Amino acid sequence: MDDTSQIQPTESFANLFRSRAGVLKTPIAEVVARYELCEDLACHLVEQAQTLYHSGNSSEAGILLGFHTALSTEGAPVTPTEAGWVIQRLAELLEWRAPQLPAPLE
Repeated sequence: MDDTSQIQPTESFANLFRSRAGVLKTPIAEVVARYELCEDLACHLVEQAQTLYHSGNSSEAGILLGFHTALSTEGAPVTPTEAGWVIQRLAELLEWRAPQLPAPLE
């Protein structure tokens, strides 16, 4: 993406900002900043998800869907599309099966 930045968004994340033709619709600096926020958020949620799971409060899917609902609300630090990516990434980090997420309303 950008050779001057040490942070390189994954293709799955960069694709959130591409047109159907594959052209990046958002300045690369903004994509990198959004990626850093979303990756940090997913990493931050790992411990919380494990705590919820081991306390017997919910299933893996229930925890991920609950986080998705919280991240998809108005005023959340991420867009609904980014929220979906954060949950997919969180599932990867936890080695859990990612649930089917509702379509974003953007």
